Amino acid sequence: MSRVMIIGCGGVASVAIAKCCQNSDVFTEIMIASRTKSKCDAMKEKLQPTTKTVITTAQVDADNTEELIALINEYKPDAVLNVALPYQDLTIMDACLATGVDYIDTANYEAENTDDPEWRKIYEERCEKEGFTAYFDYSWQWAYKKKFEDAGITAILGSGFDPGVTSVYSAYALKHYFDEIHYIDILDCNGGDHGYPFATNFNPEINLREVSAMGSYWEDGHWVEVEPMSIKREYDFPEVGEKDMYLLHHEEIESLAKNIPGIKRIRFFMTFGQSYLTHMKCLENVGMLSTTPINFEGKEIVPIQFLKALLPDPASLGPRTVGKTNIGCIFKGVKDGKEKTIYIYNVCDHQECYKEVGSQAISYTTGVPAMIGTMMVVEGLWKKPGVFNVEEFDPDPYMEALNKWGLPWVVCENPQEVE
Repeated sequence: MSRVMIIGCGGVASVAIAKCCQNSDVFTEIMIASRTKSKCDAMKEKLQPTTKTVITTAQVDADNTEELIALINEYKPDAVLNVALPYQDLTIMDACLATGVDYIDTANYEAENTDDPEWRKIYEERCEKEGFTAYFDYSWQWAYKKKFEDAGITAILGSGFDPGVTSVYSAYALKHYFDEIHYIDILDCNGGDHGYPFATNFNPEINLREVSAMGSYWEDGHWVEVEPMSIKREYDFPEVGEKDMYLLHHEEIESLAKNIPGIKRIRFFMTFGQSYLTHMKCLENVGMLSTTPINFEGKEIVPIQFLKALLPDPASLGPRTVGKTNIGCIFKGVKDGKEKTIYIYNVCDHQECYKEVGSQAISYTTGVPAMIGTMMVVEGLWKKPGVFNVEEFDPDPYMEALNKWGLPWVVCENPQEVE
């Protein structure tokens, strides 16, 4: 039995909320809180007749720590699940610290205004020290470690799919299949088709900033940074087929490099079609991916936020998206002195996800692990004071829950490797 506050009501949040309501023995009460209360009310109206979970709703500005503190104190949850924007991670963590409540999220912090001088100074120091230039990293949240230890509460970072499930796969592979893992290739394939000339499968601001950033990977104890989309590979994904994939910077590389001993290289690849890449490059060339505010007819706007308003809402893609995703990790290392390679992955069908929860598979594959990570905390399976990434805990109960709650996984021995 638990009482959980869920902050956010977008595509990923709607899946996490629906899965909590399927899991009423654990989530006996939930509050859905968002800037737009009408979206929360609509979600409650849809789900309440189908579940024993008691649902309440509230309006909150997740950028406002004092508002968050007041709402948490009023509702008194056992944990807060943050499925809002990564911009709001720190304000929500501050509110959890002030109220003594456990915290779970799906993506690491990044600044909304990357031109802010105070943020920029810290960012540039990190670039020089660490060797990568992406705007998102774990340093801001890892800095909360002692505060959460002193408060006696738990923060779980990155319980989505990647990061999240891919990180748990890594811990599971190390526990059950290897004495030492030397190489990890994380492969994220979306073989779905939504029929639009251009749309993003999750929040356009976050998606386009991530994809247009410099690529990077971890090798021999340091970061190697490359031009965006400059490393391309082809891979034949089970149940999806052959796809082009490109090397990106991704945050779980940072935590896995810290937490998987003996690692020599970690890379992250994501599939893209040529139409997507062409549209994105055109938009970047004309400044539409910029986060720097501009003045337009007397009003200040941020180009990428304006673009977000023009693009289809990712939450609306469910009914028209067909095909499958395949997301997983190829691990290479040694067991009993012999070299070994395995591929752990999940295949998810967009239309099956839509039939179950009204969502396409991208939101589903993030929303389900968000529920599972929260369940690990409220049931006491992953519970100790401090700030942690998911691979720092016992992977077995999480892996068991993935099979139970809609993301079954496969272990393939001697798979096709990525050159």
